Amino acid sequence: GCVARRALTVGSRWWSRSLTGTRGPRPLCAAGGAGAFPPVATTTTRRHLSSRNRPEGKVLETVGVFEVPKQNGKYETGQLFLHSVFGYRGVVLFPWQARLYDRDVASAAPEKAENPAGHGSKEVKGKTHTYYQVLIDARDCPHISQRSQTEAVTFLANHDDSRALYAIPGLDYVSHEDILPYTSTDQVPIQHELFERFLLYDQTKAPPFVARETLRAWQEKNHPWLELSDVHRETTENIRVTVIPFYMGMREAQNSHVYWWRYCIRLENLDSDVVQLRERHWRIFSLSGTLETVRGRGVVGREPVLSKEQPAFQYSSHVSLQASSGHMWGTFRFERPDGSHFDVRIPPFSLESNKDEKTPPSGLHW
Repeated sequence: GCVARRALTVGSRWWSRSLTGTRGPRPLCAAGGAGAFPPVATTTTRRHLSSRNRPEGKVLETVGVFEVPKQNGKYETGQLFLHSVFGYRGVVLFPWQARLYDRDVASAAPEKAENPAGHGSKEVKGKTHTYYQVLIDARDCPHISQRSQTEAVTFLANHDDSRALYAIPGLDYVSHEDILPYTSTDQVPIQHELFERFLLYDQTKAPPFVARETLRAWQEKNHPWLELSDVHRETTENIRVTVIPFYMGMREAQNSHVYWWRYCIRLENLDSDVVQLRERHWRIFSLSGTLETVRGRGVVGREPVLSKEQPAFQYSSHVSLQASSGHMWGTFRFERPDGSHFDVRIPPFSLESNKDEKTPPSGLHW
């Protein structure tokens, strides 16, 4: 079978990365059949999974070769990768330079101070960090749905009389350390309806997929709605919470303005103990002076279990204010196997609407 010291279970699937110290390129393999298994790094292309782990009739097939992850610098448009936490195959569209507010570490060279006054939070310094806009392989989406909502960019329709919410599915925002790069000789290695619209195969380039004009135009037109600018992170009792807010737009309703944001949250268990999310407790402060408290069971209708085998859960939700800015913060309540509970802090984050003068999203219809 595949010799590996690290394995992550992703829904009903798993992938493993060979850490056996073999020299030279390592083939990247996946089980045969559409979306049967996520990619697996192994020491040979002809090995099978052991009978204990192999679905009936499934055989590993080579899909690419692992590259050495970059410690510095950034990945270019067209870079193929495995997600180090969720295990899906993807491709980099373009990088973002985000401000990371990490409450777990002190920044030696602060760029910006953030201190939501009155929220009981310490001052945190922003540090530049690289994130990426990526496409997710559609074959992997069904198998990560229990661990991560298939990410989509959402925004409001460009019609005053419409309350429709538009979404472009199969997009995600990933941190530099999430990426395990690989190469492939397949000219269409990622199955996504936008892959061939955005990327062109060019064997003279490295990576051999370059941006088409349609990708550059789409990025420019939708930049305000795609832009990832601030990332907030905090760890409590080995549960790390990462929050990324996005401004979605403004609506006029009953002679007042309603501003909308979405926020993406990842929960990660950095310990080996099994815990389950039971409740959420949000506080939402609006510039208009209102303070709203929201309590409820789980998140997005789920109460995910975080374990050593399945350490992370990611989801997106939305919030609206009748003011152009505000703050959100709160706690998640987790339960241990012995029935005891503990609260995990959600790092405070700003809700800003500094893109009001921008044109609404475009390029929705192909």
